[in-house]
Amino acid sequence: MSGDSKNPACSCLADKNAPVSSILRCSSLTAGMNDAEIQELLASSQVRRHTFAPEEIVFYDGDMPHSLYILLHGEVHILKDTFSGRRIFVSEINEPGDMFGEVYEVLKRPYDIYVEAAKETELLEIGSSFFRLGDENKVPTRSALLVERNLMRVFARKAYFMHGRIKVLASGSLREKIVRFLFQNMDAKGEIALTASREYLAAYLAVTRPSLSRELSAMQKDGLLEVAGKRIRVLDMERFEEYL
Repeated sequence: MSGDSKNPACSCLADKNAPVSSILRCSSLTAGMNDAEIQELLASSQVRRHTFAPEEIVFYDGDMPHSLYILLHGEVHILKDTFSGRRIFVSEINEPGDMFGEVYEVLKRPYDIYVEAAKETELLEIGSSFFRLGDENKVPTRSALLVERNLMRVFARKAYFMHGRIKVLASGSLREKIVRFLFQNMDAKGEIALTASREYLAAYLAVTRPSLSRELSAMQKDGLLEVAGKRIRVLDMERFEEYL
């Protein structure tokens, strides 16, 4: 759901009082749009702001989509319940400008997950009617055309993201999964700065958080890694690469 939906060149504003237009400059949905085009988008009757209380549901598993969402401030969790009632954490959205729900909106398929506000959260909701989405009889606005173009770029990045994840999940052991993930994200010095929580990383690797923590601890004990919060450094590159 989250993938890479944000403009990496933009320094987003986490200030709760930041203007919506400033936050939109941080979203890949509005990349390349000038102030006038962003204001045109915000003036649409299909664009609304909604505030959600902690634990309030944005949409439920099984609902039909009617909008896509951009986070203005706060945090939401993407969740899934098993048949036995166990809640599975899928992802988190916590950066202003992050977008979610766009794939379901474009495909017009019911949600197979649900989204809950983790704290007081404000979202910008862009309704289906804002987009042309194949309706050739509808004359789109300039901002709608630019948003549709940016959605194509977002989907391309998501496809690339999923390709990388498939390669990670195809690994045999948990250690191999961790090594492949770290290898994809480390810099030339063998260092990795995680941008997401340990819970998110566990969901990405399709393992439990305790299992992930135990294996990272074992890799530290074996002299492969040094882990300090969200910063990880490869200590023995030759042995590390044996797991690729």
